[in-house]
Amino acid sequence: MKSRRKATTINALLGVTPAVRIAAAVLTTAFLILVLLPLYWVVVSSTKDERALYTSFGLWFSGPFSLAQNLRSLAVYESGIFARWMLNTVIYTGVGGGGAMAVSTLAGYAFSRFEFAGRRALFLFILASLLVPMTALTIPIYILYSKIGLVNNALGMIIPSLVSPVGVYLMRVYIDGSVPHEILDAGRVDGAGEVRIFLRIAAPLMVPGAVTVLLLSVVATWNNYFLPYIVFSREELYPLTVGLSLWASQATAGGSAQQVYPLVVTGGVVGLAPIMIVFVVLQRYWRVGLLTGALTS
Repeated sequence: MKSRRKATTINALLGVTPAVRIAAAVLTTAFLILVLLPLYWVVVSSTKDERALYTSFGLWFSGPFSLAQNLRSLAVYESGIFARWMLNTVIYTGVGGGGAMAVSTLAGYAFSRFEFAGRRALFLFILASLLVPMTALTIPIYILYSKIGLVNNALGMIIPSLVSPVGVYLMRVYIDGSVPHEILDAGRVDGAGEVRIFLRIAAPLMVPGAVTVLLLSVVATWNNYFLPYIVFSREELYPLTVGLSLWASQATAGGSAQQVYPLVVTGGVVGLAPIMIVFVVLQRYWRVGLLTGALTS
């Protein structure tokens, strides 16, 4: 009762009327449905065979329940190439996302806690790189990669994934609010070196922010389509995004290739599962990070 009265008082102070609350609830519900509807459709469609996929209502189940058969077909189609694509995606995402977190944490700490020549200009340059679309870099990236031998090389996918301007910005802002100067100075007074201060004092305080950057980097790398599309021409090096796109192109070609379409849908569900699991496992750190930022701001 007390919390409800407090919420009512806050709404009154902010001028939030019942009509505004109802409109906000309706808009939030509509947005939630818009976001979750494609996920619901792909889950439902993964349980259908080829005939039911084209003839039944898309937003409800239809017999026979073919999820197990679709998974078996997915595992053996084209000599099990899907498993290779999944492994490639895990490697690219694990190394690229984890590396992006490490680089962003180190860079954010340096920008936040050290004074050096050109710090402001360099930080502004990093932020300005967000304005450059990936499509504008396509030809330069391919020419550069062809010169240094990174075409059809896993490093061609991993190295760009290590760079996250958003991660550097987020870590600097988080460190500014969550790692007090006083506690670092106390470590220096006690005779600790900068590496030990970073690892033993600053790093534990930065975990929520680092996990947030990790989540963003992992999702971005897992869903990356454009970069591997221009870097790889060999199917065995494809990640899931490019591989499933190849199958989808075959399915839309018509004829007997349409039998691939259930595999595309089922592969999409299998590809979503690891990201959802990672988010569920790590979201408590993200929530702590958001609360910490709110308390320190």
